[in-house]
Amino acid sequence: MSLENTWKRVKAMAENKSHKSTEEVMLRSLGVDQEVLEKIEKESLNAVRENLKIKIKYTNNSDNEELSYKHLDDSGMDLRANLPDGDMTVGVGKIKLVPTGLHFELPESMEIQVRPRSGLAAKHGITVLNTPGTVDRGYTGEIKIILINLGDKDFLVKHGDRVAQAVVSPVISGRWANLIKLSTLSTSDRGDGGFGSTGIK
Repeated sequence: MSLENTWKRVKAMAENKSHKSTEEVMLRSLGVDQEVLEKIEKESLNAVRENLKIKIKYTNNSDNEELSYKHLDDSGMDLRANLPDGDMTVGVGKIKLVPTGLHFELPESMEIQVRPRSGLAAKHGITVLNTPGTVDRGYTGEIKIILINLGDKDFLVKHGDRVAQAVVSPVISGRWANLIKLSTLSTSDRGDGGFGSTGIK
């Protein structure tokens, strides 16, 4: 097929809305069938996903199961209590520091946010006091969870219990932030209105 005829086929196929992209149109014009196109698309997507994956290094000094996302679309990973020497009681209104045995080495411009588990909060009044807790990239010590009991009964934490969630998130770190001190700031419609100034309705 001549270059001119190939180009005519590409133009004609580009006008057909059933084709998803210029690349697909080009491949079709060269006689690539649907099955091969689907394979190329799948392999290309997998390659892109692999390149976009963020490598999160960690060590686990506990005998709890390894970190994982239970579902591919989950944003949080469960953090488990590392209490090999015995259970821990969080009394009503009390605060306890729960070890996990986990240490992280994060990529640049990433942080871990430690968040409560909704089930513990709703059923027992157990939450993470400093939520969301921030684990900076430069910190490689053990992750410990600051739990507080806002319920009306003492709460028992056992070895291996899921006590919080870890969410890995991009962040603007001091390496990239440019702090500019000014005598005045730009005006806005809201101004300094805060702390309930907008009401609840």
